Amino acid sequence: MQKIVGFIIVLATVIGGYMFAGGNVATLWQPAEFLIIFGAGFGALVVGNSSYVLKEMWAQLTAQFKPQKNSAAMYRELLLTMYSLLDLAKSKGLRALDEHVENPQTSSIFLAYPLVLEHEALVTFVCDNLRLMSMGKLNAHDFDSLLEQEIYTIEQQKLKPSSAMATIAEAMPGFGILAAVGGIIITMQHLDGPLSNIGYHVAAALVGTFIGIFGCYCLMAPLGSAMEQYVKKQVALLECVRAILVAHAKGHVALIATDSGRRIINEELKPSFTTMEQWINDKAA
Repeated sequence: MQKIVGFIIVLATVIGGYMFAGGNVATLWQPAEFLIIFGAGFGALVVGNSSYVLKEMWAQLTAQFKPQKNSAAMYRELLLTMYSLLDLAKSKGLRALDEHVENPQTSSIFLAYPLVLEHEALVTFVCDNLRLMSMGKLNAHDFDSLLEQEIYTIEQQKLKPSSAMATIAEAMPGFGILAAVGGIIITMQHLDGPLSNIGYHVAAALVGTFIGIFGCYCLMAPLGSAMEQYVKKQVALLECVRAILVAHAKGHVALIATDSGRRIINEELKPSFTTMEQWINDKAA
């Protein structure tokens, strides 16, 4: 909702300022210019990126305009999920986790925390690494390095769409100039016509530059930035799990291991230790 409001503000101020200066909005409607600029931009995306990046870009774009889940509630459920899993592992051994990590969709622990269960990538990350730990003794330092590399790889993959969007955003003014040059060529074909007709064609050509700049700084660049922030939030969840699992691998009890994950949560979302302890006590009760 916030992003939609932001785009409305951008559109209202740009078009409103243009009209306030005496501009005719109808002049800005140049379908051929839109076709050239956005068609060329889309074509460049297809040429320069794999099908994975294009599909992921669409998924991340649509996510920007869907209701955002409560991040504080997500971290609460994540901390409680990890505590429940590690507490079970401490009391009954890592093998007791098999029924939960092999079939998380039917696990009593995961089912108790729907926000976590809905996050497929997060559940996969948790289950895969708990499964790895249950296979045998794993050095905490080596385990930490393994998780760090896995998260880095995931982050780099997920950031490719926002990087591609930023690249196309930078190219949009160039596509606008391309459309404008095409308009000037058309204008040259009408030099023997009425002066008003020439003025119309020149204005139509300049609209191409206007659209290209608008598409870059008011549309695609902000979207690329929003997509990057979206990925960073997803990666932050994985980093939280990483801290908890590494602390568990070092031999810490479930509460201390869970607190290791709590400590690296962003300040605006991070609960206090007392609050987290109260969540755990309420769960036990």
